[in-house]
Amino acid sequence: MRKVLRIGGKGKVKLEREERQATSDLQAKVAIIQDLIPLGLAAVADVLAREVEELAGSRYSRESGMPGHCRWGSQRGSVYLADQKLPINRPRVRNRIERQEVPLASYALLQQPRRADEGVLKRVLSGLSCRKYEDCAEAVPEAFGISPSTVSRRFIRTSADKLKALMERDLSDRDFVALFIDGKGFAEDEMIIALGITITGEKVILGFIESATENEKVVRDFLNGLLDRGFHGEEGLLCIIDGAKGLRSAVRKVFRDKVIIQRCQWHKRENVIRYLPKGQQATWRRKLQRAYSQPTYEAAHQALNRLKPELRLINESAVSSLEEGLEETLTLHRLGLFTALGKSFKTTNCIESLMAQVGQYTDKVDYWKNSSQKQRWVAAALLEIESGLRRVENHRHLYRLRDAMKKEVFVIKEAA
Repeated sequence: MRKVLRIGGKGKVKLEREERQATSDLQAKVAIIQDLIPLGLAAVADVLAREVEELAGSRYSRESGMPGHCRWGSQRGSVYLADQKLPINRPRVRNRIERQEVPLASYALLQQPRRADEGVLKRVLSGLSCRKYEDCAEAVPEAFGISPSTVSRRFIRTSADKLKALMERDLSDRDFVALFIDGKGFAEDEMIIALGITITGEKVILGFIESATENEKVVRDFLNGLLDRGFHGEEGLLCIIDGAKGLRSAVRKVFRDKVIIQRCQWHKRENVIRYLPKGQQATWRRKLQRAYSQPTYEAAHQALNRLKPELRLINESAVSSLEEGLEETLTLHRLGLFTALGKSFKTTNCIESLMAQVGQYTDKVDYWKNSSQKQRWVAAALLEIESGLRRVENHRHLYRLRDAMKKEVFVIKEAA
């Protein structure tokens, strides 16, 4: 590392380094070192020794190094490798001219826990008990480890940041064409989660709200909050729900004539066969599935109507269940997009899959202390999952979906 010497008016030696190059080189070395566990300790000692030699010269040499600088023994210290805190003997250098110790730049950088909070967050989310964290020190026997209280504080701090980021992020720069909304049982409560689909097929987690049930007023407030953050469906919005009355009512009241509802065909089918004897459920599950699998609206509607007389002989209540909201289960058929987009939008599978992934993180917790803990865990899990979500299948047809919804919204307005 090149050095530039300047002599002041009073003869005092002032030292300047080429900071940009020096800092860049040093940070690159430190970044590499922090990934070299367990070889990191040897690398740390080498980097510190090189900086000492640069400042004070070679050992037992009086001619190299910076003027007035000398070795000054060593002292117990510590550095971080990844999020592991490790004990070391740190060398010391003293400037005899200015009568003060010279701090080592590399040691200062190595004392900063790089990505420590993120590392702890991932470990805790993955099911690592805070009480066992010290047993999971990363392959360095000399590691101090991290106490359970430290893990808890880090996780609380980081997960609180995740919750804030999720619930406050701006949605106005996304062009949404579809919305999934559903509730996940969470201890005695429900976490109602919303998942948006953009016109290019990306899945965006919009947020969630905690409630005792899928209450219409609660869901309406939640959706209005999304509007305040920039979510919109002015050009038509397909909303996929399981048929819960509270969800349907809230969606209608918030988005009014801009929303078109697709009821989940899977939930409708299961609701119908629930009225039937167990011995006949498998048969009727296949019959209903074949009817819903018809490619056009006319074919699917006729197939379902043909099942009603036979179903009525078994259970009248099953027929009533089938007829309730039947048209909304055929929305994609009516829009002419069942074949193109049915796999993604005929059921609530997209958000059901998301909630199952959340459960892989949160279901490991046996006891929830309070609402804040629940919401922080859910937010952290959702953001951890979001980066791995794939675009919906056949997303190139979403522009056709928008055009079809515009026409339907226009027809609804004209009829009104």
